Amino acid sequence: MELRHLRYFVALAECLSFTRAAERVHVTQSTLSHQIRQLEDELGQPLFDRIGKRVILTEAGETYLGYASRALREVDHGLSDLMRAGDQLSGEVRIGATGTFNIGFVPECLSIFLKRNPTVKVTVDELAADAIAQRLIDSSMDVGIAYQPSDPTRLWFEPLYTEEMVLVVSPRHPLAQRKRVRMVELHRRSLVLLPRAFTTRTMLDECFRSCGAEPVIAAEMNTIAPMIGLVARTQLAAIVSSHAVQPRDDVRVIPLESPTPVRTPGMLWKRDAKQSPAVRSFASCIRKLALGRSLRLGA
Repeated sequence: MELRHLRYFVALAECLSFTRAAERVHVTQSTLSHQIRQLEDELGQPLFDRIGKRVILTEAGETYLGYASRALREVDHGLSDLMRAGDQLSGEVRIGATGTFNIGFVPECLSIFLKRNPTVKVTVDELAADAIAQRLIDSSMDVGIAYQPSDPTRLWFEPLYTEEMVLVVSPRHPLAQRKRVRMVELHRRSLVLLPRAFTTRTMLDECFRSCGAEPVIAAEMNTIAPMIGLVARTQLAAIVSSHAVQPRDDVRVIPLESPTPVRTPGMLWKRDAKQSPAVRSFASCIRKLALGRSLRLGA
């Protein structure tokens, strides 16, 4: 089956006349008739009843018309996007990201994207994963950058890379000179963590339970940068993504083990939502940046 077969079939289904359909697709009536016969032979059933000069869709033809029309629309949209690929993109990209990604990952991606597409308007909201999921579901957001959603039925999760969580302490903390820290060693240690509403906190609580540790949760904060600022000024420790800590002299970053808390960030999409060329271009930028990060982690 070739694309022209679908175009000829849809034209005849809409015109119900070989004469008018042939004129529409710029072929002779005999060529059109021959191509329709080829399509029917391949499908193994007639798509049209021919009654004299009249043409009527069969039941199979009615069923197939919907699929053929949608296929042609998708092909034509794709061709249109390719033809516009050299043109400057426009429109808006609405992004939701958890705090970890807003520190470095999203700004780095935006700097690349906006340099290439200066006429695209970008809005970024820093939200908890559940809030991002809800905004995607109600179509007030285009793409989320977070973790695996709790409701996978309405959202599609596209993994990007795997990251480790690390311990962050001030240079004066008793663990500051350690090369690695086991999770059980945080038993009775004072920590500042994300609130329980965050999926990262749920994962950390499970890690503590698995090794029998019961840390003292001295503070809860819903954004990462203030958590690290608090750690730098106190004897509290925090557990955050390794990518959330920018180089600075007033904190130490220590790997965790037994177990090592691991997260898989990714992009969140509403299932079956149609994405604009600008959104797809931004998503491509995210994938390339994530691939580079993944390669660096693998090295």
